[in-house]
Amino acid sequence: MVCLRRWTAQIILLLGVFAVQAPAFGDTSAPLDPSEVIARSEAAIGGKLGPHVLTRSDGTALPLASFRGRPLAISLVYTSCASVCPVTTQRLLDAVKAAQGAVGSGKFAVLTVGFDARNDTPERMAAFGNTQGIDVAGWQLATADSGTITALLDDLGFSFRNAAGGIEHITQTSIIDAEGAVYRHIYGDDFPDQIFVEPLKELVFGTSTRSLAVNDLVDRIKFLCTVYDPATGAYRYDYSIGFGIAIGGFSLLLTGIIIFRLWRNNRRLLATGAHHKDLA
Repeated sequence: MVCLRRWTAQIILLLGVFAVQAPAFGDTSAPLDPSEVIARSEAAIGGKLGPHVLTRSDGTALPLASFRGRPLAISLVYTSCASVCPVTTQRLLDAVKAAQGAVGSGKFAVLTVGFDARNDTPERMAAFGNTQGIDVAGWQLATADSGTITALLDDLGFSFRNAAGGIEHITQTSIIDAEGAVYRHIYGDDFPDQIFVEPLKELVFGTSTRSLAVNDLVDRIKFLCTVYDPATGAYRYDYSIGFGIAIGGFSLLLTGIIIFRLWRNNRRLLATGAHHKDLA
């Protein structure tokens, strides 16, 4: 299996093959080219996911459209993997908990998809979830038929191929926005929490104030005041930032009032002077 990692702004490529049974699908002609894999992945950003219908681990239908209205994190694994996929899932578990602390539980969803269409049955996805301890609210596991999986992987820009004794693939977690468009990709199995949390903060709270409604203004303040604390390795609300915003807002309001009063008094003086001139 190939694992492709990006540390902050730089991409570090790590190669390795793990001895697991290879599924009977995928291209076995040539190894993946890291630069082409990353280019294909990044080219998918901005594109919308198709109206795919997956199958949950309990066997029920799962339309991707059901996730619309809130951000979605998609993790791609295959259940035969005994190394990187479980490690990536465990790392994602920690990152999801950090994100829930930063933006709130229920503000986004998580979906683990088994991309080995022949072997990743709903039952095996359920077993994978149990083994990995996935018991987070809003986190679902699913699979699909080969045609649906192929279309979904194309939408996400995900690359893989069969290799000797395993599957060679990019290790990629994708952040999808509330409208179903690919917003960001996260690479590797050991990414910092900030790499996962910041895109979700941007999507949940918004990077700009959408309106003057109270809820939107509160979300904007949360976005500005929720910071990562390297000492604790967690996100927290920085009250000093909120206090500074409040003081700054009050100062601007006070300045506006003073300017308005000066302008109004000046108009009155001008009007009085013009009246006296007319009388003279």
